[in-house]
Amino acid sequence: MRKNRIEKILELPEEVYSNIPKLSITGFNEIILENYKGILEYEEFFASISTHIGIVNINGFNLNLEKMTNDDIKITGKIESIELDRIED
Repeated sequence: MRKNRIEKILELPEEVYSNIPKLSITGFNEIILENYKGILEYEEFFASISTHIGIVNINGFNLNLEKMTNDDIKITGKIESIELDRIED
């Protein structure tokens, strides 16, 4: 994606001005996913979240959707693995 002039001047990160998801992991107990579209599936041991470029699957134990806004989602629990399924263009 091409940056416009204002974005270049302000040096904004790409996830701020696009739909590109950003995944932040803190230890093995917390994930914050920015720019998500929706929750496809949620169980105590599995969460599947849709983004504009693919699906993020999270496996673990005692998973909890701790915080959700229109822009980001926070998942806590004992995270065992994360799987990314890219949507082909």
